[in-house]
Amino acid sequence: MELLVATAFGAVLVDLETEEAELVDDDAPLPGVTDVVLPLLVAADQVGTRIVAVVDRRPPLVISDDSGSSWNEAGGGLPAGVAIAIDPAHPDRTVFASDSRLYLSDDGGRFWRSLEPELIGITAIAFA
Repeated sequence: MELLVATAFGAVLVDLETEEAELVDDDAPLPGVTDVVLPLLVAADQVGTRIVAVVDRRPPLVISDDSGSSWNEAGGGLPAGVAIAIDPAHPDRTVFASDSRLYLSDDGGRFWRSLEPELIGITAIAFA
């Protein structure tokens, strides 16, 4: 599974299994959910009824499994975030991005681990 990451220096393709990063020539805008209305919203992604939103507060994530009718806080140990992506094939797999690091959860946002590549100026992410 690969993740496309928009950074200050261009697009980077990150292999989530090997954690290898490769600079790619891709100026296509990354998709994102724009119709989520939450206070302090930074970014959001949706797959089915699951919405994960990055907010400008602690903890930096809120998750809804009912299309936004109710929300639960998540990511208590994560830094401030700039982007989020949900794997469309496996909605429990989510990648959270801070300004310079990617974090992966395979269990719906309960536990997170940082990925090896350190990237500068992350602005958006999307599963490729």
